[in-house]
Amino acid sequence: MKKLIILLVLVLSSTILTAQNDEWNLEVNDHTDYTGIAISNGRIGMLTSKKPLEIQHVVLNNVYDVDPNLKVSQILHGMNFGNLDMYIDGEKITENNISDWKQTMHMHEASFTTSFRFKNKATISCTIYALRNLQYTGYIDVKVAAEKALDLRVAGKIITPKEYQKPTNTYQVLKDVETTMPILQSKAMSPFGKHLVSTSATFIWHAINSSREDQRPELKHIVMGDYENALFFNKEIGKNEVLEFAWTGAQCTSKDFSDPKSESERMVIYNLLNSREVLLKQHKKLWSELWEGDIEIEGDLTSQQDVRLALYHLYAFGRGDSDLSIAPMGLSLQTPYNGHIFWDAELWMFPPLVLFNQDIARSLVNYRSDRLPQAQQRAINYGYDGAMFPWESDDTGEEATPPFALTGPFEHHITADIAIAFWNYYRVTKDKNWLKEKGYKTISEIADFWVSRVTGNADGSYSINNVVGANEFAPNVNDNAFTNGAAITALNYAIKAAEELGNDPNPEWKDVADNLKILRFADGVTKEHDDYNGEIIKQADVNLLSYPLSIVNEEEAILRDLQYYEPKLSKEGPAMGKSIFAVLYARQGDAANAYRLFKESYVPNQQPPFGALSEVATSNFSYFATGAGGMLQTVLFGFAGLDFSDGGIVQKNPILPKEWKSLTIKGVGPDKQTFRID
Repeated sequence: MKKLIILLVLVLSSTILTAQNDEWNLEVNDHTDYTGIAISNGRIGMLTSKKPLEIQHVVLNNVYDVDPNLKVSQILHGMNFGNLDMYIDGEKITENNISDWKQTMHMHEASFTTSFRFKNKATISCTIYALRNLQYTGYIDVKVAAEKALDLRVAGKIITPKEYQKPTNTYQVLKDVETTMPILQSKAMSPFGKHLVSTSATFIWHAINSSREDQRPELKHIVMGDYENALFFNKEIGKNEVLEFAWTGAQCTSKDFSDPKSESERMVIYNLLNSREVLLKQHKKLWSELWEGDIEIEGDLTSQQDVRLALYHLYAFGRGDSDLSIAPMGLSLQTPYNGHIFWDAELWMFPPLVLFNQDIARSLVNYRSDRLPQAQQRAINYGYDGAMFPWESDDTGEEATPPFALTGPFEHHITADIAIAFWNYYRVTKDKNWLKEKGYKTISEIADFWVSRVTGNADGSYSINNVVGANEFAPNVNDNAFTNGAAITALNYAIKAAEELGNDPNPEWKDVADNLKILRFADGVTKEHDDYNGEIIKQADVNLLSYPLSIVNEEEAILRDLQYYEPKLSKEGPAMGKSIFAVLYARQGDAANAYRLFKESYVPNQQPPFGALSEVATSNFSYFATGAGGMLQTVLFGFAGLDFSDGGIVQKNPILPKEWKSLTIKGVGPDKQTFRID
């Protein structure tokens, strides 16, 4: 019966994409059930909609507002500048009066096209870009092909969320010498008044030179209410004629700019007075460079698409020039988790990123080192030494977990996870200046925290008491396996980092690392915590000691823990646990179980029509970047056999599932190595 259920899941997954696809493009023509894709450049994210000429919302990275009632920060949903109203012969285009609807996610160039036919009058396509080269801007390219003569009316809109305060809507035509620049603009305070948000937008006419402004359609301004600002034009199009234009918007806030109003205007003017070819060529070039780090799977198109979509989202949610991290849902949603940064960044997303793109990986670790003073103060606040990082982090670096959640005061393994990511960044890059200036200070402060956090036992061993482990179903336990294992690893890495810089490591680091308890049952199975007795677990905890920590590293012990804990994994938990099991089976040479768990780690969580990942199979919140990190780790550190070592990236015992003909990992490490497995 179990095999039948798995088979049904895999069959159902093949129906998510309903049209012909290839390895770079996901094309769908059915939106009966619809979960959007995030079109993002690491600074802004736009969530696609099934409705023609619309996006659902805009998410602004690292811009948080604080709800005074909940006392919790929340990443900001910005003004929506991605919606157009289009009328043909006086009739508004809606999802109910179009045919031949089709959407295509172009992963290589990070663009998203919706095309459809309006009655027998016109074929329309609309392509959305979050410009990688202009990180605060979006660009919507529109093509209207008339099948008969028609009257066209198009309105570009800025929609301000109703929760915003004091909205103002304006339109002005700026002029410098002979150049006129029409700018639609909306400003408002964020819902709880923390930030001023300003959005500017305008139309761009591709076929009309900027010096021939007399040929542009006349623009008219209309304020549709306090929260909707619009700019529109009318144009007659002859039979078989094609009109191409773009709508572009820029969104800036007082989080990043002292004068967000003027800066958003300048960015829109920059787009207005550059050609489409120039702007999109730069965008595509940057994405082509990102894709130098890639995974090629031969013989299994579905897995190829799934893996590429996962890698696309990690690239789309990060920037190498930002010193920002990535939230569990990236830039796709405000909820769940409020856009906060968790261990998801360091343990799940960071390993694939540091293999393929050291710039984005550096931003993730610098996000933490930039917030070291707040972590040091938090350690003092709780009576410890060193640095104690928050379980949920926002722009402040202080604890952002809702007060009711026990994870905030007790889930301490996050502090060790950060040190592990820091040392792995150094192992891959060998950037000694970074280690000296940023890395070692954080790693050593984390080690000092763990020395102060442990409790000495009469037999000379150490315990870590009263924590929430990776398995959050078991709060306030003693000697949690992963917490202790992560602390041991962080302490050992601190010793290595000190020696690398010629410093003398604190001798207490080694004492605690050598004597911190890892509990076991009588039969040798690693015990999750001192009171654990076979209960259902939320996600992998003990098995993380085998990968990525390599504390439990003998084959017999790894398999014993795998066989014990896999049946205990909750169906209601996030899928990352199965990714860990898959890595471990692959490393033991069991390709069949590794592939089974690889598929189980994400296929049940795919949402139609594109296969966007939710955190659990019973929800449709996406895109779950943490799950993407987990499935990619199965491919990279399981099937491909890659691993971190003090000498850099190494390969050990790769193995392929029978469903794949070959696996090629391209652009690995600073030297852009290629690994191929046949």
